[in-house]
Amino acid sequence: MITVTRADPFSEDALRLIAGSEEEQSALYPPEDRFAMSPEQLVENDVRFFVARIDGTALGCCGYTVFNSYAELKRMFAAPEARGTGLASALLEALEDAARAEGIRLMRLETGRLSPAAIGLYTRHGYIRRGPFGDYPDGASSIFMEKPL
Repeated sequence: MITVTRADPFSEDALRLIAGSEEEQSALYPPEDRFAMSPEQLVENDVRFFVARIDGTALGCCGYTVFNSYAELKRMFAAPEARGTGLASALLEALEDAARAEGIRLMRLETGRLSPAAIGLYTRHGYIRRGPFGDYPDGASSIFMEKPL
């Protein structure tokens, strides 16, 4: 059974998942093309962080940052052993539900061109491509997407 709950980014499970995400991203993208939030940033007041579990084992994480007119998806990660189980979809849906409950009506994200599984997940969930937003540069390795909630 998949469960998704709010979590402390400094919990043992969260730190393990964040490290797994960092390891994967650093193998694909140079430092200047990685925009992930640190655990310190994930505990700020405008950030909501979640962990997904299958039968009690933490296998995914994600968060969002609240801005004036939208929220931004950050740190989406599913452990390799959880891929294909529906965990990433459950995590994304729970995060969107939480954002809606706060009155957020638009979710944006930045992901990398070398992450086809992530792009596919977001597309299946109704995200569409858009131009850069916020402080992001218009870099060759980034894809920007958004979805009305």
